[in-house]
Amino acid sequence: MEYKAPKEAYKGNVREVTIGKGDKALKIGGENILPLHFFDEGTLPNPPRFVLEVLDMEPTEKTPHLLEPFGDAISDPIKWAKKCEGFGVDAICLTLISTDPAEKDAPAEGAAQLVKRMLGELKKPLIVYGSGDDKKDAEVLPKVAQVCAGENLLIGPVQKENYEVVGKAILDNGHVAIAQSPLDINLLKELNVKLCKFLPPERVVIDPLSSALGYGIEYSFSLIERVKQIGVITKDSMTMMPIIANLGDECWKTKQAKENKTQGLLWEGMTALSLYLAGANILVLRHPETLKLIKDTIGR
Repeated sequence: MEYKAPKEAYKGNVREVTIGKGDKALKIGGENILPLHFFDEGTLPNPPRFVLEVLDMEPTEKTPHLLEPFGDAISDPIKWAKKCEGFGVDAICLTLISTDPAEKDAPAEGAAQLVKRMLGELKKPLIVYGSGDDKKDAEVLPKVAQVCAGENLLIGPVQKENYEVVGKAILDNGHVAIAQSPLDINLLKELNVKLCKFLPPERVVIDPLSSALGYGIEYSFSLIERVKQIGVITKDSMTMMPIIANLGDECWKTKQAKENKTQGLLWEGMTALSLYLAGANILVLRHPETLKLIKDTIGR
């Protein structure tokens, strides 16, 4: 008798979200299987995407082995981003760290104009993160959305403290929102419920926060895994969004990564691979050698 492996079909589909437009358009999500469950009765139309992060200012903390691949380009975010494109990324993530009141407290208009110039120079779609200061982001991110209207950027973080201001600017100007909540499934769903009262769920990507290996990664892994399982298995509409794991900066903050290049690459690589296995749809890295390591590992 011929053996037929048992298969299981799930109820839910992760929503397919497009960022960028035209030749720069990139699709994420859309799967109705759990991570690496290729033996199930389902599909993975869009594989996880890999991104390198660029800062809008020269880093104040200069870890030599982290900055070495980019050379003098780190003094110019557009040159830095172009350098990243040469490493085979799917998209570029620009973090507007200079707008942080604890850094340069740079004005919103200048940040928005940088994003606009970068859009004109790059061949890959653009993800834009604010500084993470909810009050300053409520000034900066709406201005970015307005100046770059119609470009279908992936913009965040949209947080519970500023979701109305930032979320409505994203909606009005034709972009996609990154809904960020602090490692808690209930807070994650609560934010998505509020956001989706005016923003279509097809224009939301989840950022549950990502911890580095050895610094709480088990919380990030468990949460991403749970969000993916609830969305795909039970068809919970507030967890059926793609997930972004913005992990690079968290990894390179660690003592181990700073001390030694090999340790740093493995620290970032093992964190990325773990969150890939948990179900992240976008992984944001900092070092191009980590990108190569992960692609070689998974056969991409």
